[in-house]
Amino acid sequence: MDIDSRIGLIKQVGEEIITEEELRLLLEEKKQPIAYDGFEPSGRIHIAQGLLRAINVNKLTKAGIHFKFWVADWFALMNNKLGGDLEKIRTTGNYFIEVWKACGMDLGNVEFLWASDAMNSTDYWLKVLQVGRLNSVSRITRCSQIMGRSEKEELSAAQIFYPCMQAADIFHLEADICQLGMDQRKVNVLAREVAPKLGYKKPVIVSHHMLMGLGEPPKTSLAGADAAIAKKMSKSNPDSAIFMTDSEQEIRRKISKAYCPEKVVGDNPVLEYCRYIVFEAPSFKEFAVERPEKFGGNVSYSSYAELESAFAAGKLHPMDLKNATAGQINNLVEPVRKHFEKDAKAKKLLAEVSSFG
Repeated sequence: MDIDSRIGLIKQVGEEIITEEELRLLLEEKKQPIAYDGFEPSGRIHIAQGLLRAINVNKLTKAGIHFKFWVADWFALMNNKLGGDLEKIRTTGNYFIEVWKACGMDLGNVEFLWASDAMNSTDYWLKVLQVGRLNSVSRITRCSQIMGRSEKEELSAAQIFYPCMQAADIFHLEADICQLGMDQRKVNVLAREVAPKLGYKKPVIVSHHMLMGLGEPPKTSLAGADAAIAKKMSKSNPDSAIFMTDSEQEIRRKISKAYCPEKVVGDNPVLEYCRYIVFEAPSFKEFAVERPEKFGGNVSYSSYAELESAFAAGKLHPMDLKNATAGQINNLVEPVRKHFEKDAKAKKLLAEVSSFG
């Protein structure tokens, strides 16, 4: 695959790339660059973390990139996830990995690494201290949104360490590309700022889209990454997200209640599911809508642009869009659901994680 084709694949993942020129140079200079993403194991995994993550990782590995997943168990502890119980956090981390194995992620060029394995490394902590030494407390707290926190919140002392550690992770993992969500942009920019001062090359930032929750998006004057964070899918409201082991009945119920005003394309979560998941899934063939002849009869769409155009023109009713989307999402979730029903190890993991509340 030539460099333009590789960049084209990466641009499908990156809603924002800092910078495309640096990405091109990286691909010219290095045969197999390293990308990383870190995740806090907490609670059940939804389709933004599951299906969307798998789709994006597959595009990157197809583009010749080695992907490192940083299982951020200590970070979840610092952020008080699951009550700071490290054993529960690690169980949840293993559950996340099991989901990705079952949902179509190509693991041939993917590596799972645990943050706790680096915590006995003097070299790691030296990197953390160097990042902290080069930044003020106020500069670090401006990164608090990476933890799902606001700058105005009172942070614990442990949470102050968090951005310094996350920036150090990039250097520790020798990552050339930070491939995280738009909500992690601020700490990735922080890493770019300190990299030359510590003798490292600036990492390229490839920030992927944050999938919206199913409810009506909040009215906000925010823009860019801040607006995306305000609208993103949240586990705190289970009806706003489809989880990777939801039943078909649950999927259809949630999507039937989703915000989807007629002819409205912007900030429409049902269309977002179609754009970023359904039409991007490797198994996608067509988007088939079944409806009575009196409402136009059955119709199918082969591209997202075609679907969006029909909806905007009022040729596709919101309920018909919802029904078809629910069917498509259910087909993508079904292999994962079956895996957790039939595989003894996976079934036990899901039961444990579900019991954590």
